[in-house]
Amino acid sequence: MNRPEIESFPAEVARKLKTYVYRLIDPRNGETFYVGKGQSDRVFWHIRSEQKLEGDELDNKLKRIREIRLAGFEVAHVIHRHGMDDKTAFEVEAALIDAYPGLTNIVGGAGGNDYGAMHAKEIIHRYSAEPAVFQHKALLISVNRSATETSLYDATRYAWKISKSKAKQAEVILATVQGLIVGAFIADNWLDATGANFPGREDVPGRLGFVGREAPADIKELYVGKRVPDEYRKRGAANPIKYTWWSPKLQRL
Repeated sequence: MNRPEIESFPAEVARKLKTYVYRLIDPRNGETFYVGKGQSDRVFWHIRSEQKLEGDELDNKLKRIREIRLAGFEVAHVIHRHGMDDKTAFEVEAALIDAYPGLTNIVGGAGGNDYGAMHAKEIIHRYSAEPAVFQHKALLISVNRSATETSLYDATRYAWKISKSKAKQAEVILATVQGLIVGAFIADNWLDATGANFPGREDVPGRLGFVGREAPADIKELYVGKRVPDEYRKRGAANPIKYTWWSPKLQRL
């Protein structure tokens, strides 16, 4: 007889787990498709969400969960490390996200943008680079996970959870990879992230993209190849968006 699927932890177990990092695994091929952190029954929330939502409300993670369920299988829940405080859990989560390519996580792990896996040469390049001095209202966008999948321009312009009013204030858009500025673009317009506005791209509700062009040579010379100053690279920050004309302490969407 098949055992019923676990949907929650007993209260005494949840208390002992404290903060934990977990993986969701597709039993059809053994592939880890999501990494997260949480407490109590957080690891089971994704299953509950999939059962409540429909159609366009499903992100890639929930679509994968639905495919598994419709195929007659159950998602495997693995508690990778437990008994941690939040700070330690953030670090473990970020390391696991780096270790498992192709995850359905929408956002990388906290700190993974600037402190994730790098080759030794990349480490030297990053930390020996001169820090940028911002002479424009620059919008910093970390493209760590998407820059290798498409052109740098396409990776930078689509699709972000960002305030349109703030985005329009930016005089230059700077693409960053693990703390190093690798590209500079000028946004002519910010639009809803839909296939109608960006042909060939999937709709991403609640997010924006921009239509623009590569920045002029004099602007690229100011920034490309420089590193993002330390005050904009707070360890543990998961947000890929930074506004240089706002105090680093007030960075909010």
